[in-house]
Amino acid sequence: MTEKKYGIQPVTDETLRIAEELIRAGEVVVIPTDTVYGVVADPAKEQAVEKIFQVKHRPHEKTVQILAASMEDTEKFGVRVPDALVPVEKAFMPGAVSVIARVNDQQDQQEQQTERLATVRTEADGSLTQAVRLPDNEVSLRILSALGPLAASSANLSGQEAAANAQDAYAQLGDTVALYLDGGPTPGPVASTVVAWDEDSQQPIFLREGVVPSAKIRAALA
Repeated sequence: MTEKKYGIQPVTDETLRIAEELIRAGEVVVIPTDTVYGVVADPAKEQAVEKIFQVKHRPHEKTVQILAASMEDTEKFGVRVPDALVPVEKAFMPGAVSVIARVNDQQDQQEQQTERLATVRTEADGSLTQAVRLPDNEVSLRILSALGPLAASSANLSGQEAAANAQDAYAQLGDTVALYLDGGPTPGPVASTVVAWDEDSQQPIFLREGVVPSAKIRAALA
């Protein structure tokens, strides 16, 4: 693990390379997305994911999502969007909607030789779920295309307003983060809308109202 802190840096080929090296080494890095700035880490490394909770002072009962360049990239983790929410995937992804996807259980993972995420949530019925989003942002996509899916949460202290620029993120998280990539202002501070599918009611559940209105998502499902 590195001790060096790079602070806020402009987005260049060199700083993107540094960001990728830091993430591979288990560090957390702040990057811009199409909603707000996010703090990201390797989702397969438990210690790296734990760092997201530490730097944000985030309660562990709250989970973190993964960002991906495409849903195909999440298949190596056994992640799949519920059939009922495929219309949401097609209409709003990439974009400011996070979908609660299903994750294969451990036996299926072993049989299919898929990697394990350190970010999954175990539901009351024992099923595994994972919030996933495809950001529509050039900087995010360059990193995600190079590294694959990343664990992510908004780059702010838990309970505080999400950061719409690198400077606001640094003001909250400081040198607990190894590197801040300054990609300019984002549309924030509103984050993505989070939607799940309830099998009992056969209706969408909105866990967070965000950039995309829930009524617009309901219309896509109608």
